Amino acid sequence: MNSLQNIGFLLKDLSRRYVARFETRTHSISMTLMQCKVLVHLQRSEGASQKKLSELTDIEPMTMVRLLNSMELDKLVERRSDPLDRRARRLYLTAKARPLLNKIWRLAAQVRAEMFADIPKDEREIFMRVLEKAHENLSATPVSEKTS
Repeated sequence: MNSLQNIGFLLKDLSRRYVARFETRTHSISMTLMQCKVLVHLQRSEGASQKKLSELTDIEPMTMVRLLNSMELDKLVERRSDPLDRRARRLYLTAKARPLLNKIWRLAAQVRAEMFADIPKDEREIFMRVLEKAHENLSATPVSEKTS
C-alpha cells in the first residue's frame, strides 16, 4: 500500500490529537480553544470586524457573537465604534487579555515540543516546508463541485 493513500486520515487524526492536547492544557488557564483562537487572531489583526474575525478563526458568525459577548463580559476584548462607519464595531484586546496570550503561546509551544519529540530539527523544518507548500497548493486551487 502506498503510504500517501492514508495522508488525509493521518492529517485529520494528527490535527484532532494536537487540538485535544492543546485543549487539555488550556483548562489550566480557564480558556477554551475558541477563546484562544479569538485572542490570537485579534493579536494579529486588532481592529478587525466580527465578520472578519469569524472568517479568520473559522467560527460561525452566530457563535462568534455569543463568544465575543462572553469575552467582553470577562473584559478580554472590547468593541469600539468604527470611525468610518457608525453601524460597525471593531474588536480590540484589553490589558487583561495580553498576559493570557503569553500563556497561550507557552501552551502551544509545549504541545509542539511533545509532537516533535525525538524528531531532529532539520526534519521538522522539512515537514513544515512541505505542509506550507501543500497548504499553498490547495489554497490556490478552487474546489470544484464535481470531480472528473
